[in-house]
Amino acid sequence: MSTSTVSIVCTDLGFAWPDGGTLFDDFQMAVGPGRTGLVGLNGAGKSTLLRLMAGDLAPTRGSVRVTGELGYLPQNLTLDTDARVDAVLGIAGQRAALHAIEAGDVDPAHFTAIGDDWDVEERALATLDRLGLAHLDLDRPTGLLSGGESVMLSLASQLMRGPDVLLLDEPTNNLDIVARERLYDAVEGWPGVLVVVSHDRHLLDLVDQVADLRDGEVRWFGGTFSSYENALEVEQDAAERMLRVAESDVRRQKRELAEAHDKLARRKRYGQKMWDNKREPKVIMAQRKRAAQVSAGKHRTLHGDRLADARDRRAEAERAVRDDDVIRVDLPETVVPDDRQVVALPGVGLRFGPRVKFDVRGSERIALLGRNGAGKTTLLRTIAGLVEPRTGEVRREVPMRYLPQRLDLLFDDLTVAENVGRFAPGATDNEIRARLARFLFKGRRADQRADTLSGGERFRATLAALLLAEPAPQLLMLDEPTNNLDMASVRQLTTALESYRGALIVASHDVPFLRGLGVTRWLDLSPDGLTEVAPL
Repeated sequence: MSTSTVSIVCTDLGFAWPDGGTLFDDFQMAVGPGRTGLVGLNGAGKSTLLRLMAGDLAPTRGSVRVTGELGYLPQNLTLDTDARVDAVLGIAGQRAALHAIEAGDVDPAHFTAIGDDWDVEERALATLDRLGLAHLDLDRPTGLLSGGESVMLSLASQLMRGPDVLLLDEPTNNLDIVARERLYDAVEGWPGVLVVVSHDRHLLDLVDQVADLRDGEVRWFGGTFSSYENALEVEQDAAERMLRVAESDVRRQKRELAEAHDKLARRKRYGQKMWDNKREPKVIMAQRKRAAQVSAGKHRTLHGDRLADARDRRAEAERAVRDDDVIRVDLPETVVPDDRQVVALPGVGLRFGPRVKFDVRGSERIALLGRNGAGKTTLLRTIAGLVEPRTGEVRREVPMRYLPQRLDLLFDDLTVAENVGRFAPGATDNEIRARLARFLFKGRRADQRADTLSGGERFRATLAALLLAEPAPQLLMLDEPTNNLDMASVRQLTTALESYRGALIVASHDVPFLRGLGVTRWLDLSPDGLTEVAPL
């Protein structure tokens, strides 16, 4: 199919969650050839929009039309743990037919299954090698793969299929630095329509245009994400200037209206004095009174209209200025004295990884690095007590909490407030809601069911549940915390963690995020164990 005919068109699209919350209403969007970065705040509907485009969700009204074959890489990727690599790549049937023919079976069905694709195994191995997965055997079960390997294998499947339209939702989640570079190369060379949702600046700087989803509408910006940010900064500077002008005009109109009222009051007092003293004929005074009343009415209308217009201009200017809230975490109970031992691993053999030896004291901030599959998640789960070590013992000296990659701590059928209440059974409903407001769940937002939350909202709710838990954690362990967050939310999280006073261990491949946390120790996990490395 010609690339010029490939497209995605959303027409009069509407979508509402089962609880009645409306996300899209009369939504319009058309995407043509090239690479499009879909950005927006958490909860704006980016992942939901991709699911609607992919046919994973049905709109409540309107339509989505995709011209060409479609491929989709979801954010919360799950593979059948019993499936083999060749099945994920979609070539299991062809391989079976090839092997049968090689063994002497000339059943025509085998030739039909293969078609003209006699080099399917070679293509598959070349694709895996291109994405850094040359070590994977085509017969290997996917249950043995790390999160990053699963993402890259799913991308390899899409490259094997070669769809005309490809949708990627946070594709750099769980990928180490080397794997990200390979993903960047694949995206940069994509020939058709590509729509990507991501918080990865490098990836978004490979797009041709940016679609900014906000308040149920899309605004388009040509160029990369950096160009979009520059254009938005100029726009916001102008919007803030217009707001200052509009606020000044409102104050001036209020002042002029007050002066007009004062002037009219003086005229009224003078007219009443003339009437009381009867210094002029009654007919003339009556005419003057009527004229004064008409003039006063015109003045009030004129200045009232001017003030209303000024307020309308101010409201319009306020809407143009983006004022995105930030998470606030100020929990004095989490403070750890500098000489306090938090956790110690005097020599622990990980169940799925090497032997490690280290300890954490005071309010240290540790960045945990390592390639996909090195065992970072296993180490955090071992410290948290969720996985028993192969050898040795973990000494835990303070209350601690662990935020997993998959954000599976929340019960989907409970609201945000109810989920947080599970972790803080001694807190009243009012206390829970007051605390949740710090995490931007205000009013009715605290009553959202967990299964209706976006990836970023679910992260905030999970973080709130952990930090507001009883007792308050003095060691917080985060596993790839920026996976589901847009850039504004990454900034919010960074701000929140800056005010957290306990010890922190963060496993992440997001180096700019780690730098913003004020990391005190950088540790790299490899088959040889933990090694302290220079700051990145």
